[in-house]
Amino acid sequence: MTKPHESRILQLSFFDHLDELRSRLIKSLFAILFCSIIFYSFLDPFLKEIVRPVKQVVFTSPAEAFTARIFLTFLGGFLLALPIVFYQIWQFVAAGLTEKERRYVRIFGVFSFLSFVGGIIFGYFVMLPISLQFLLGFSSESMVPMITVGKYFSFVGSLVLACGIVFELPLILLFLTYIGIATPEFLRQKRRYAIVLIFIVSAIVTPPDVLTQLLMAVPLMVLYEVGVFFSQWMAKRRAN
Repeated sequence: MTKPHESRILQLSFFDHLDELRSRLIKSLFAILFCSIIFYSFLDPFLKEIVRPVKQVVFTSPAEAFTARIFLTFLGGFLLALPIVFYQIWQFVAAGLTEKERRYVRIFGVFSFLSFVGGIIFGYFVMLPISLQFLLGFSSESMVPMITVGKYFSFVGSLVLACGIVFELPLILLFLTYIGIATPEFLRQKRRYAIVLIFIVSAIVTPPDVLTQLLMAVPLMVLYEVGVFFSQWMAKRRAN
């Protein structure tokens, strides 16, 4: 017999899913645009705070300062709109789920948002200062740092967003266990491979220095173990 949620999924055609996805994307984009407009009003104080670790930045082309401000405006708007964006993502996922599964989706949505914010806070207040102190420590009388605004904002933005994404690891492992793709035993058996992959990911998403890569890899290994614990908890709930 076809279950109620299965019949509902069958009723939704491929184009229905596309329409739903388009609607969620449009709402997310409008939320980001609206929050970017609001964020622009506070851009100058935020700009001073971002630049404070290096005291000042320079620009080497007439348009660089303008494009950097636009980049920072949309980055701030994206961060402000995160609750709405995460809500739209999880609502799209929940379209074909049962009521019980939707409750899990709501929980996933809240904790995925909190995890992302926690990663951003860690990246900005922990990784960024240590990375800058280490990298700028190689300056000397013959090598004076002249940091351009575009390169600096790109460095800060990529580092902070990378931290936000990798902090989702425990929830990803929990979700994979929930849908039956991963098991606690599998995650424990593949721990060595996971550690190698963690160091590869850390080398890709961080600046090319060993200290910053370690600062990313160590929390990732801790998050992996947290994910294994969550996976075991979810496996027990599914068994009951």
